[in-house]
Amino acid sequence: MTNATGKPLVVALMGPTASGKTAAALAIARAIPSEIVSVDSALVYRGMDIGTAKPSAAELASAPHHLIDILDPAESYSAMQFRQDALRLIAEIQARGNLPLLVGGTMLYFKALRDGLDDLPQADPALRARLDAEAAEIGSPAMHTKLAALDPATAARLQPNDAQRIQRALEIIELTGQPMSALLLNKPKAELPFATLPIALEPSDRGVLHARIATRFDAMLDDRNHDLITEVEQLRKRGDLHLGLPSMRCVGYRQAWEYLDGAYNRKELREKGIAATRQLAKRQLTWLRSMPERQIIDCLDADAATQILQKIEELR
Repeated sequence: MTNATGKPLVVALMGPTASGKTAAALAIARAIPSEIVSVDSALVYRGMDIGTAKPSAAELASAPHHLIDILDPAESYSAMQFRQDALRLIAEIQARGNLPLLVGGTMLYFKALRDGLDDLPQADPALRARLDAEAAEIGSPAMHTKLAALDPATAARLQPNDAQRIQRALEIIELTGQPMSALLLNKPKAELPFATLPIALEPSDRGVLHARIATRFDAMLDDRNHDLITEVEQLRKRGDLHLGLPSMRCVGYRQAWEYLDGAYNRKELREKGIAATRQLAKRQLTWLRSMPERQIIDCLDADAATQILQKIEELR
């Protein structure tokens, strides 16, 4: 499937959590021979099904899926690994004559695929440990103020509580003597061998999305057969997992882990889990607003999938 550019078409279906991406992707796959490439940093992990809202067995069987259940929760997966895997899978899917559907809400992965990877220095363990200690002493907002004095452009796009990215930006300054913003400014844009149709499922009413988030989190807690707490209990029993791992820092899993540690009661678990998911959705929507080329579909429209199909057909 090629478009007017002569390049094969790839559809990127993006959106915040609970925006209906899975349902829309499966509707597209029923209408057009497609294969779905997950763009989700949580769905890569095996044994993490409830809290990630992983597609059901029936949904997974209804269309070919990729990059789901490929890692153990003790492992990590980077944007670099995603880009390598996605480029390989896209070429293989196109060779089979199918449409690659990139579907998910990990916006960093979409950005890595679109723009390429930053040529930034590797982490320095000793320096990172020192920055971690400093952050523990003075707090993330103070670290953000420090970054603002050294690299105002990078600080402006980071929240004061985004400890991980703030410390990474400070680490780069110490390692290179240059601000991250200057290094990224000189990075050449990646050339991709395909044309991308970026479609964003976004809510016209944020309150309705918040209600969806609450309903879905309640369902995760109330499943009689296997709820989120049971899932995290089983993961804890392994003995090799901890909150320092990317898998256990996923929204819902961190809160359930802390609940099992006795940090708060079930009502507080629900409140904290829903709040964390809403914050995730807010960050995802902020990322989307930085992509002016995206085509927006209201995820609250009953015919959202039909609208997406129409946009795809216009480029076929």
